Amino acid sequence: MGRSSNLSLGSVLSVLFLLFAQLSSALKFDLFASTGNNERCIRNFVFKDQLVVVTAIVGGQKGDGQVVNMHIKDALGNDHGRPRDIAGETRQAFTSVADTAFDVCFENKLVSHHGHSNLFESIELDVEIGADARDWSSIQAQEKLKPVETDLRRIEEMVAEIVNEMEYLRAREQKLRDTNESTNERVKWFAFGTMGMLIGLGVWQVIYLRAYFRSKHLI
Repeated sequence: MGRSSNLSLGSVLSVLFLLFAQLSSALKFDLFASTGNNERCIRNFVFKDQLVVVTAIVGGQKGDGQVVNMHIKDALGNDHGRPRDIAGETRQAFTSVADTAFDVCFENKLVSHHGHSNLFESIELDVEIGADARDWSSIQAQEKLKPVETDLRRIEEMVAEIVNEMEYLRAREQKLRDTNESTNERVKWFAFGTMGMLIGLGVWQVIYLRAYFRSKHLI
């Protein structure tokens, strides 16, 4: 019975980690070199006080006539890193200051051809946020946790982040619904006001015309 319980727990953990691994798979693309502006950005959303680790693996090597620059910025105007002329693996980490979107941007500047026919660099980007960004090997060693305990801690934090995200979306949906209802209420009263003005204007015109014709002894 104990063996079957351990097996089922292991199966559940395997399925969950397979799911999370698929959701957090790295993004790969080719960035062509240009003498102008060829910046390409990838956007993510992050909650306040969340750890973000950006790992970029850039093909090629320094001095090959192409200069790849990376820029990490958020929608609030904060810069979180500007590594220049990167090649190989580059890692940048920061902690978000607010609930906001952030962009990871790359540009490939053409310095010289150097006889190369393929003027592009391959880029592999991996963005880890929250629980995914933490160093669980170090946590396991410091707290002397078993592998299963470490996995459960990681899953627990991931689930908590999902719950927080759902609460955030629910709050936004509530705010948008309140705004929609308020707008509908204002439109309704504006329509009633417009109809009242039109009716009042029509009554005034009738009274004015009747008084005009009476003054002219036409009625």
